[in-house]
Amino acid sequence: MADTEIIVTNAAEPSTKASLIVVSNRLPFVLTRNAKTKELERKASAGGLVTAVCPVVIKGSGLWVGWAGIHLEDPNEAIPESNPYDQTPTAGLKSDQVVSVNIDSKIFDSYYNGCCNKMFWPLFHSMPGRANFGGEHWNDYVAVNKHFAVRTIEALEKCLAKNNGSEKNPPIVWIHDYHLMLAANWVREHAEEKNLPCRLAFFLHIPFPPWDIFRLLPWSDEILQGMLGCDLVGFHIQDYCLNFVDCCQRNLGCRVDRNNLLVEHGGRTVRIRPLPIGIPYERFVNLAQNAPKVLKTSKQQIILGVDRLDYTKGLVHRLMAFEALLLKYPQHKEKVSLLQISVPSRTDVKEYRELKEEVDQLVGRINGRFTTANWAPIRYIYDYVSQDELAALYRDAAVCLVTPLRDGMNLVAKEFVACQINEVPGVLVISPFAGAGEMMHEALLCNPYEVNEAAEVIHRALTMPEDERVLRMARLRRREAECDVSHWMRCFLKAVGALEMDDVGTTIMQPVSVDDFDDYLLKYIGYNHKLALLLDYDGTLAPIAPHPDLATLSPEIKNVLFKLSNHSDVYVAVISGRNVDNVKKMVGIEGITYAGNHGLEILHPDGSKFVHPMPIEYEDKVSLLLKALQDSVCRDGAWVENKGSLLTFHYRETPTQLRADMVNKARSLIEKYGFRATEAHCALEARPPVQWNKGRASIYILRTSFGVDWNERIKIIYVGDDNTDEDAMVALKGMARTFRVTSSDIVKTAADHRLPSTDSVYTLLKWVERHFMGRKARANSLTYRPTRGDGVQMQMSLEVATSANSLDV
Repeated sequence: MADTEIIVTNAAEPSTKASLIVVSNRLPFVLTRNAKTKELERKASAGGLVTAVCPVVIKGSGLWVGWAGIHLEDPNEAIPESNPYDQTPTAGLKSDQVVSVNIDSKIFDSYYNGCCNKMFWPLFHSMPGRANFGGEHWNDYVAVNKHFAVRTIEALEKCLAKNNGSEKNPPIVWIHDYHLMLAANWVREHAEEKNLPCRLAFFLHIPFPPWDIFRLLPWSDEILQGMLGCDLVGFHIQDYCLNFVDCCQRNLGCRVDRNNLLVEHGGRTVRIRPLPIGIPYERFVNLAQNAPKVLKTSKQQIILGVDRLDYTKGLVHRLMAFEALLLKYPQHKEKVSLLQISVPSRTDVKEYRELKEEVDQLVGRINGRFTTANWAPIRYIYDYVSQDELAALYRDAAVCLVTPLRDGMNLVAKEFVACQINEVPGVLVISPFAGAGEMMHEALLCNPYEVNEAAEVIHRALTMPEDERVLRMARLRRREAECDVSHWMRCFLKAVGALEMDDVGTTIMQPVSVDDFDDYLLKYIGYNHKLALLLDYDGTLAPIAPHPDLATLSPEIKNVLFKLSNHSDVYVAVISGRNVDNVKKMVGIEGITYAGNHGLEILHPDGSKFVHPMPIEYEDKVSLLLKALQDSVCRDGAWVENKGSLLTFHYRETPTQLRADMVNKARSLIEKYGFRATEAHCALEARPPVQWNKGRASIYILRTSFGVDWNERIKIIYVGDDNTDEDAMVALKGMARTFRVTSSDIVKTAADHRLPSTDSVYTLLKWVERHFMGRKARANSLTYRPTRGDGVQMQMSLEVATSANSLDV
């Protein structure tokens, strides 16, 4: 490079007072067994993650959780210390800082090759046609993630036992990559149960796809919520962050803040941050300075490609572009050669073997077409290349082609730039579909899908004037020197809040406001429709309480419900798991519909009552089951609530460690007596085996109140908070706007949107009040047609205020 160039580097390694627990699919070294001694030995792994993170783990007395690269017959076999002569970043990582994950080889193969590589890899690289969605592989992925979570909790306990953390400065658990997208949920759950303070973070090293591709995954909700189990989720670039935020909103119905990259989930605010990874810049500069010359010829310009042999790397397109270059610009013949290094990858997978054959044949065809006595256009190396040799190739190449069809970041581009120490540098050609293409602005952008255009870009790179080469490379080098791998580590520690006195921007979602519901509801309801409000009680209108009698309505919610119930254009129904008389007593507002026992009992505004018929044999079984539960599991704070036609076994006040056995025993008893056991908030409901639930009850209420064509005459909002409300949300899907109150992490919901608390339900009701109180009444009457169990209909007209512009319901 020119003598005037000044490069600023980040020599200081990042540090933090908080201990760091890294969780990755593999440990930062591989274990092998010595053929002679049969003893385990460590072989260091290379890579930016290891280089950046290992020193922080070592200095902070942290831990690293991962698979050791070998399936051990004895999972308790001791991890050896590093070789005394080892100079790699992992050398200082002591064996007691390693938590090895040992998994059955068949399950591991299904998780790693079946799920990670055949499902997530192609889908996340926006190639869904190559994805294989196998349920068995998914189940093994779940099992492995649970096992990693268990080992992570053990590491956290070990870390805290050494006093390497406190409530003020808890350890950071940093989970990495698409292999472990579910683990955080179980880590958080176990940490909260055991009162273990920690901060959870996740980083994805591959792209995150847009919503229209991501939603193809059958388990997309589970993946999103697994990642949202963390406090911070990091991606390489802003585009991936926005894709993730969009998926959280559209798939899960989460509240999001796109400007500040925040997602609200489970009553928490999750930060989403772009954290572009760098390389150990100085290390590559030193390699380039000391590497012996590899390219013997000075008469030819070398175009260099370095890739793992993978269908995402665009090797076929690159070779075709080089062929197009030679056809269109024959002056490059015998003066330019393409040196393509393809590192073997997943050689046991048929798709990769077929790709190798295709590349081999294409190289052979192009060489056969253009080769002369003194020149072959392509030199193709299918092998591993040492870093010394690679640094020499980077240094002396005239052009480097980094043209993947899709890539998370691609560090080859950064390594090439770091090694450009010659006075006349080379030119970087990069795909806009690599993460690095978003920030390496001075490189030449090349769309690999446009073969002829790619040939033009390569021609421009080969013929670029020297002064332009120098200018572009100087700027690229300055940026990569500043944003090296240590800088990436510092940015992560800052984003997770582990560096003191750092401005990390807005980290908390603003509370739900009335205006938030304009986007959700204004267009749906409009100004000409009536509204049916169907509301759950516990956990929705009233916060969950230790005892049902303590779950009371706030005066504010009661007041707004009273106003809405008296508005001619608003119909209110409360649908609860309580018995109908109790829910009416708790709400205490006349003129609205009450449904109890999940809709088995419905009390109409005129006082008439619907009761779903119960099989005669279950009337006696209720009392028998009640006694059995009281005798067997009602201890340590657990009790049974008798609701008449069903029972609820409550265990909210039972110590956490006693719950599992108690709930299993209660479930067995419930099923033994022929009832269905349904999960609720720290409760288990025994429901009779009748085909009736909140969904069927909601449709019954709407039909009896508005006629068989109710869907054409009214708009509907349903709000609930637990699994029993899911029945209604599924039944009303596409015919209503549904909201689920999610004060804790859940796996699946059919709701359109999520709300964080009962306070936000109050805000929703205030929006409805504001919207309808600003309208004139548009109806003469609400026609109410309760249907009795015998099929006889009764009609009742509720007189309301008339309007000159009234419309009949």
